[in-house]
Amino acid sequence: MSNSCKPQILAKTTVASSRLFSIEQLDLQFSNGVRCSYERLAPRLDTRSVMIFPILDATRFLLIREYAAGTEDYVLGFPKGGVAIAEDCAMAANRELMEEAGYRARKLSYLTGLASSPSYSNHVMEVYIGNDLVPEKLPGDEPEPMEVIPWRFDAIDALLAREDFIGVRDIAVLLLVWKQRLHNHQNHHCK
Repeated sequence: MSNSCKPQILAKTTVASSRLFSIEQLDLQFSNGVRCSYERLAPRLDTRSVMIFPILDATRFLLIREYAAGTEDYVLGFPKGGVAIAEDCAMAANRELMEEAGYRARKLSYLTGLASSPSYSNHVMEVYIGNDLVPEKLPGDEPEPMEVIPWRFDAIDALLAREDFIGVRDIAVLLLVWKQRLHNHQNHHCK
């Protein structure tokens, strides 16, 4: 089956909204004539977000421990947050690192964009790797200080086995960076 012909959007209607979210109904007609309605979290102009994978040194990276309202518990993950309207994504990633972990990355590199639920939202989180970290703290919007946890690259299996490391974006980023490091290590030994 070809995916080249997208369904026609017949109507978009906001069916519910709150301070943080809007739910939008899309009435669609597919190329075979079938009509149906989908619901999604409605796109908002001010909902860009970033995540940063902070590499502390050759053997360790940083995690933060914060309260996650969705699970009603504390979770481990990487610094992340929103991007201000006129803010560059790379600058926002570094700001989040300073607010949540108390470090600034002197070197930032773009890793990827991640959509955690593309069937229900068009939101893509931009992910950066931060290297050459120096201590620098900015006040953030968090209701309590976050615990900063250095973690060893050689203990990634133990991190993946933890019950409090459950964010799919955090896991995806960890595995992407791990794969990148393995690839770089193999290329280094082949020369």
